Amino acid sequence: MREIHVETDIAAPCGRVWSVLTDFAAYPDWNPFITRLEGEAREGARLTVRIHPPGGRAMTFRPTVLAAVPGRELRWLGHLLVPGLFDGEHAFRLEPRGAEGCRLVQEERFRGLLVPLLGRALAQTRKGFEAMNQALKERAEG
Repeated sequence: MREIHVETDIAAPCGRVWSVLTDFAAYPDWNPFITRLEGEAREGARLTVRIHPPGGRAMTFRPTVLAAVPGRELRWLGHLLVPGLFDGEHAFRLEPRGAEGCRLVQEERFRGLLVPLLGRALAQTRKGFEAMNQALKERAEG
């Protein structure tokens, strides 16, 4: 198993951050990493997600939402081709920080047979998380 974990403090309430995070139709306007996200932020829903890691190739996958708790957490599970080959459980967690602040935690746990072979791709994905967190911060604070 491998994990990517990125945290960003945002000077906006978690409700505002959640609104930006779940406005999937606006992702092409601001998100440098997840360039398209379609579906509903609802447990059990299927999403269509297109990512474009910095320096990497764009890829589209169809994860299933595991949790969608407004203002707190959005989590999904995706697979490359078949379960067990390369599985990623992606999570966005929002943690209140004082009266008007929020910490955005974006993380993913990777499991499967191909994980040991994809070190470079995981490094690019981490850069994508960092870029997305910064862009979300700017949008939520703006």
